[in-house]
Amino acid sequence: MEKYKSIMKNNNMKCTRARFSILKLLIEEEKSLSADYIYETCKMHGINVDLSTVYRTLELFYEKDLVQKFDIGKGKYEYTFKEDNHKHILKCELCHKQVEIDCPIPQIKEMVKGKTGFAMVELEDDIKFKGICEECIGKNKKK
Repeated sequence: MEKYKSIMKNNNMKCTRARFSILKLLIEEEKSLSADYIYETCKMHGINVDLSTVYRTLELFYEKDLVQKFDIGKGKYEYTFKEDNHKHILKCELCHKQVEIDCPIPQIKEMVKGKTGFAMVELEDDIKFKGICEECIGKNKKK
């Protein structure tokens, strides 16, 4: 209980019953959730919350970088709580500059689920990203 309150306090948010309940649900479900699912689950547990409040709260959490937002098509989104900020390194093949990027695994899982209906149970996290940086691309175009 204190965990959820401290997350909101650390992100300068007022801890309302609705926000607390939505955050708790996002953390405990450990999967992506739609606003409709959150709304129905809150109602089932006797938490009086409007659907518009759920949407506003999810957008606030997204702005505060507490959740990831996945476009599942037809103007619908699902949200997951960001447990940690696992990162990967993107390395330029030419100049060897390195840039840290957010892990794309959650987006890949949601994309696969949305397109195929499959819920991925295993995905190797040993992904290496290589590319060519913008500066090197610019230098090669001038040649």
